[in-house]
Amino acid sequence: MIEVVFFASLCEELGSDSVSMDASGITDVGEVIDKLAQEKGARWSELLMRENILVAVNQQMVDQKAAVVDKDEVAFFPPVTGG
Repeated sequence: MIEVVFFASLCEELGSDSVSMDASGITDVGEVIDKLAQEKGARWSELLMRENILVAVNQQMVDQKAAVVDKDEVAFFPPVTGG
């Protein structure tokens, strides 16, 4: 299983803070997004593919081509801003 977590405004936009998915056939972050879109709808892909969305695998910042294996945690979050 791969644990996929969402932070900040993504939780609100997606209506979920996490999803567990079977790791079969998934080799990278892009495929995680593709599978979420298949299971949850195109809106998920639209939100997670936005240019400003940050991605981490096991708490290490990565891009969408980064490898993913069983038991990994993939996190998506918007850029942090302050004020």
